[in-house]
Amino acid sequence: MTTGDIDVGDIPHSSDVPAPQTRDRVVIRFAGDSGDGMQLTGDRFTSETATFGNDLSTLPNFPAEIRAPAGTLPGVSSFQLHFANYDIVTPGDRPDVLVAMNPAALKANIGDLPAGGILIVNTDEFTKRNLTKIGYDSDPLEDGSLEPYQVHPVAMATLTRGALEETGLSKKDAERAKNMFALGLLSWMYHRPSEGTERFLREKFAKRPELAEANILAFRAGHAYGETTESFAVTYEVAPAKLQPGTYRQITGNTALAYGIVAAGRVTGLPVFLGSYPITPASDILHELSKHKAFNVTTFQAEDEIAGVGAALGASFGGSLGVTTTSGPGVALKSETIGLAVALELPLLIVDVQRGGPSTGLPTKTEQADLLQAMFGRNGEAPLPIIAPRSPGDCFDAAIEAARIAVTYRTPVILLSDGALANGSEPWKVPDASALGTVDPNFATEPNAPDGSDEFWPYLRDADTLARPWAVPGTPGLEHRIGGLEKADGRGSISYEPDNHDRMVRLRAEKIGGIRVPDAEVDDPSGDADVLVVGWGSTFGPIVAGARRVRGMGHKIATLHLRNLNPFPANLGELLRSYRTVLVPEMNLGQLVMLLRARYLVDAQSYTKVSGLPFKAEELQDVFLGYLDGSHPSSGERGPAPQGVDE
Repeated sequence: MTTGDIDVGDIPHSSDVPAPQTRDRVVIRFAGDSGDGMQLTGDRFTSETATFGNDLSTLPNFPAEIRAPAGTLPGVSSFQLHFANYDIVTPGDRPDVLVAMNPAALKANIGDLPAGGILIVNTDEFTKRNLTKIGYDSDPLEDGSLEPYQVHPVAMATLTRGALEETGLSKKDAERAKNMFALGLLSWMYHRPSEGTERFLREKFAKRPELAEANILAFRAGHAYGETTESFAVTYEVAPAKLQPGTYRQITGNTALAYGIVAAGRVTGLPVFLGSYPITPASDILHELSKHKAFNVTTFQAEDEIAGVGAALGASFGGSLGVTTTSGPGVALKSETIGLAVALELPLLIVDVQRGGPSTGLPTKTEQADLLQAMFGRNGEAPLPIIAPRSPGDCFDAAIEAARIAVTYRTPVILLSDGALANGSEPWKVPDASALGTVDPNFATEPNAPDGSDEFWPYLRDADTLARPWAVPGTPGLEHRIGGLEKADGRGSISYEPDNHDRMVRLRAEKIGGIRVPDAEVDDPSGDADVLVVGWGSTFGPIVAGARRVRGMGHKIATLHLRNLNPFPANLGELLRSYRTVLVPEMNLGQLVMLLRARYLVDAQSYTKVSGLPFKAEELQDVFLGYLDGSHPSSGERGPAPQGVDE
């Protein structure tokens, strides 16, 4: 079947096509209406890029509404992918290539495209009505405003309809495949494999094979269009990255977290029980875990957040690894039951995938503003450990570490992910399961009274960890009282004795404070930097990328990234005090810096952002330079802030 001079069957490879230009790295952004399939398009390009062997990092960005008003700025959905032939740590600051499926997508994203960047525009959507809807007085494709860019106008909807003309699909259904046309075009431009996408489409539309073939035809049409049109005279090639030997797969933070929870069940030898209520951006963990019953994982979609955590805590009482997943608003609702878990001293894993707040806030955007809630968001003195992964792949290891602490120390643990990690993806080296180690739950099996009697004391503590015994209900002779009222030290009976309460509060705090965590490690290549940048969570990538940039300019700067936020590493205070300036970039209004100042009495400086988007490496580079040369107002000498710094 042909459409004009475009062969949409087997794609030929012309011998007179110019050799591709090589690039070390490329950033591509697909942008369109929230119904245009930009997330699917970006995900498929990412999957093929991972198959090719590039290192990569992604940034999905989409509206909170299920179906935002079509053609409007609030309805724009985008997917950014950074891929390279070397180790990268961010999804990129600015796109080298912007694919704009309508005027709203162009207007929302053109400010990020640098001069000389490639702009591919779906001209079919540039109607007078659509232009007026978002405030364009004239057509930017005709008024000269896009002259700084390499503009490629493509009638994607028209070409897609033509390619699918003989399939019998309606005009509306045919046009829905235009995202696959765009994917085919970009796949041709960057020499991405196509077999995986075609296989994916056949699997996705297995019950509607006619739709599968239509999407494949559109994909091939886009590929052929790039090959046959004179508009695209150059293709590009990014060589595979030199990664450590091993088996890799593309993974998102939520998927890695789900796999980490499954692995934690194997490491501890415990059945996993997830009690959860769907909430953006954590729901994918529930969806993924529900597929793994074969690994002794039970998932329970509760009627609300409180029921979800209550069921998880009940499962822990019964001898399972209890897990609950949520976001910031859900943590607030779960707080009373989390406090109960602190009092009961039972293992419980609470996953908080942070999003913009307060209240409903920005459900699909990222933020790091739940740290103080995780630290203090319960009544009474109720400390618990806090762990924060730094990348999508690191979510796997963080989940196992959180489970290890929870089981070993008999405590609830909060794992703080965020939207950027949850939805972002990167290549992940599949670990050797035999190297993950084991954690013995060490269930109580017999009476333990110090006087040798046949009594069971549920709060008699381990001398090393201060953990209390974990007795599975129904074990003969180990019957004991459970509940939220204060317990007597050792025996576990209800106690209102002032001295006992004081002792129990201090013991619980001492147990958490005594959790053994790895020492913090500083990345200071020169060994004599004056400025130390401290981060946590998803700020890892932008901080490392910003530091690489300023080191490339000949400056000295050190970085330190914290995974354990409670308790802090034992050597953290010494490290902080060994640098002239400590700078803490955060996607909140300064929560970690507040904790560091209070705990270690260091004059740590704060750089904050709460826009719902991650830091850019370019942005942090300017901030770092301001502290290095003394021009930043907080760096010592007073002076104007570096260009681009958001005060």
